[in-house]
Amino acid sequence: MWQDAEEAQKIMRERNRLAAGIEGLAKLERDVSDAIDLIGLAEAESEPEMVGEGVQSLRAIAEEAKRQEILGLLSGEADGNDCFIELNAGQGGTEAQDWTEMLMRMYSRWSEKHGYKVDVLEASEGEGAGLKSVTLQVSGPSAYGWLKTEAGVHRLVRISPFDAAARRQTSFASVWVYPVVDDSIEIEIRDADLKVDTFRASGAGGQHVNKTESAIRITHLPSGIIVACQTDRSQHRNRATALAMLKARLYEAELRKREAASALTEAGKTENSWGHQIRSYVLAPYQMVKDLRTGVEKGNPGAVLDGDLDDFMAAALAARVGATRSEASAQAQ
Repeated sequence: MWQDAEEAQKIMRERNRLAAGIEGLAKLERDVSDAIDLIGLAEAESEPEMVGEGVQSLRAIAEEAKRQEILGLLSGEADGNDCFIELNAGQGGTEAQDWTEMLMRMYSRWSEKHGYKVDVLEASEGEGAGLKSVTLQVSGPSAYGWLKTEAGVHRLVRISPFDAAARRQTSFASVWVYPVVDDSIEIEIRDADLKVDTFRASGAGGQHVNKTESAIRITHLPSGIIVACQTDRSQHRNRATALAMLKARLYEAELRKREAASALTEAGKTENSWGHQIRSYVLAPYQMVKDLRTGVEKGNPGAVLDGDLDDFMAAALAARVGATRSEASAQAQ
């Protein structure tokens, strides 16, 4: 611990995560006991208002217990890690590019509400509006565990703000999520397997960024995976970040291979293909957001697009764990 400060920090983060889970359960037990004692005392003293307070406390405890149960579902190998999110515009031209930027804002707002840090690593501006693609890094406890449920195709239906005839348009954008991996996970990347290109960073960023070829694009030839980073003025730092992204993509691909035998993963492969959206956001002619995997619906798209995603994520996590357990039970039988 004393000789390796970086390793010590990792151990302390894990220790704090486990301690927080244990303390959360212990606090629930204390709060339930206190609420029951309060109700018993209030009934003995014929104090209906105090009984009501005790009942309200139990309801609040039930909500917290539900939240703790959801946190308990984040038990995957990399669920506690930070993550990268890649957003890509699909069918719909300018509409889809605008939709991609709306999704970037949605995930940024969700992350901010949960105290996570968001960095834009690469962005390709759209033609006229929006973004063709963007890569975010989200840093915080269990960021990957939560956001992995968002991977797939997202569909938007609305009255086009870019159409003078105000016609209804349908747009698509893909969301891909993969975990940031640390040095404890061995991923072999050979220099001979890499094609590295440099280019000038696009968009805002200062004269130095735009006048020098500081941006990096790396192609992993065996897998065909392409990553890019242009967030820093230093080409070396962009290269290091891009390599970390590539390592994460390869690790995520390995995780998918391990899960390939489960029916859930097979269904997910279909859902993540173009034209097979996991969620629809309808702004016209009615207002609704529906997750097609779990059936969860919300009638306030504005709140969802402002980062209100917890119910969708919790339902997807529960469905994923339930399917995994069913598969394990069937194999055992």
